[in-house]
Amino acid sequence: MSYFPRKTTEIRIREPRAFRRLSYSLVQMALVTGVVVRVYRLLILTHGANNWLYLGATFALGAIFFLGMVTAHLANFPVHQYLWRAPAFAGIEVAAEMVTSALLIALGHEAYGAVRAHWDDWLGMSVNALLIRGTAIIVWTAILAGSVSLVRRTIVHEDKDAGSVAAP
Repeated sequence: MSYFPRKTTEIRIREPRAFRRLSYSLVQMALVTGVVVRVYRLLILTHGANNWLYLGATFALGAIFFLGMVTAHLANFPVHQYLWRAPAFAGIEVAAEMVTSALLIALGHEAYGAVRAHWDDWLGMSVNALLIRGTAIIVWTAILAGSVSLVRRTIVHEDKDAGSVAAP
């Protein structure tokens, strides 16, 4: 009797792709989101289009990116961890956004409405960003947690019903 196989097999470990690895990290996802949101906001505000359709479409695209990044991160974890991960994501995202904003103010490129932002505007912009982004993340996380819980409850009931029918 042989305890060792005659032919060895190769064990393949599949590492997650780059974005998937990034999505596991709360800090990295929030930092990337904050920087991209602030730069995207700058590009939209400096473009100066007065077309409501254009503004609505760019706002929707930004919201899809923003909430998509939150969803991509939270999807890696159980619902009970959303309670602390969502506020932490919001805080880090706004911090990254405000650091980017400070850099843009120093370079003279940050917009505050139709004018260039100054250092006096920075604190108000940070509070505004925290209220808007934080509220959006918390509301979206509540919707996401509710839908995940509902789907899991529905699937568990369907699995139990299917199992009880098959058993004699």
